[in-house]
Amino acid sequence: MITFKKANVYLNNKKIVRTSLVVEGNKFTSFKASKGIELPKKYIIVPGFIEEHIHGANGMDTMYPSKKALDVIAKSLTRSGTTSFLATTMTMSRGAIKKALNNVANKKYHSGEAKILGVHLEGPFIAKEYKGAQDDKYIIEPNINELKSFIKASNHKIKIITIAPEKTNPAFLTFLKKNHIVISAGHSNAKYQDVKKAMKYGLSCTTHTYNAMSKLHHRDIGLVGAALMEKDLYAELILDYQHVSEEAAKLLFKNKGKDKIILITDSMEARYKKSGRYHLGTFPVYVQNGRAVLKNGQLAGSILEINAALRNAKQTFKLSLEDTINLASKNVCSNLNLDKLGEIKIGNFADFVIIDKDFNVYQTYVNGKLAYSKKGFKLF
Repeated sequence: MITFKKANVYLNNKKIVRTSLVVEGNKFTSFKASKGIELPKKYIIVPGFIEEHIHGANGMDTMYPSKKALDVIAKSLTRSGTTSFLATTMTMSRGAIKKALNNVANKKYHSGEAKILGVHLEGPFIAKEYKGAQDDKYIIEPNINELKSFIKASNHKIKIITIAPEKTNPAFLTFLKKNHIVISAGHSNAKYQDVKKAMKYGLSCTTHTYNAMSKLHHRDIGLVGAALMEKDLYAELILDYQHVSEEAAKLLFKNKGKDKIILITDSMEARYKKSGRYHLGTFPVYVQNGRAVLKNGQLAGSILEINAALRNAKQTFKLSLEDTINLASKNVCSNLNLDKLGEIKIGNFADFVIIDKDFNVYQTYVNGKLAYSKKGFKLF
């Protein structure tokens, strides 16, 4: 049991209040306590951060089909306040994708790690015109039988898929929706009408908005324009001021509002590592001065940490701390239809983070157990 007698808590996605908080087992159980830890007012307890789009961290990638790779990633992410995430795949060979999916399916949770909630299947059903850092020789046309083989390899753990809507058809999209897989548009050369048609069959999100998608044009607003115009679409955003400018981020926020933006890192294996040469999918990636790029200079994921993305969002969008936190918690849960996560309320999983107003992470708790503590920080 963990008991805070007095603490600043972002409660039920409403406001920060000075209250008690009791954790028993892996759940929040009460807001009343006669004794326990009195947390100084500098610190705030907030819901754990959820990353729906991340490839790797600390020298490991989700495409490495080994137990160690997922263990290292899951452990490392807690230092940024991440309590759960989706292991995101790459457009590689069918065999490589299936091995990665099977690796996630067989992953056992260990105390001290962020939880893997499932898979974000990024590709291989994408468009060559906007392949980004994906290998175009492995791009394939949407095929339900191929999709079934991926679902089977993952043991039905695919939660969201990035597709090029102009390449798909109603039967393919309907199959995804029936299997409760969230459909996101990305790496796409879609016209606006392609997006509108796909939305009728379940498309509900845009992948790393602005990046690797058809641009806004006055004769056809493309996927970027659709993301800006369609209020019902959630929009992923890599807010590192490299993938998008501050002005582009503000434009997205002006059109989407605080409830439809999802902060992501899209981080690759160099997150938490020094500058140097790394890999993403089949490509070498060069990291220098906070940028991860291919040999030709094209951006290749990021080394962004989610708490840094939140810090940037608060500053850029002029949001309260509470509304900023939602961009990496409540909004993610709404997009992915996740239950018992993203809010501090009775009965929810006790995934929470102790931060300050600048989003510095002091402790991370997953399933009610301490998973990370900043060096020198003590509560007891």
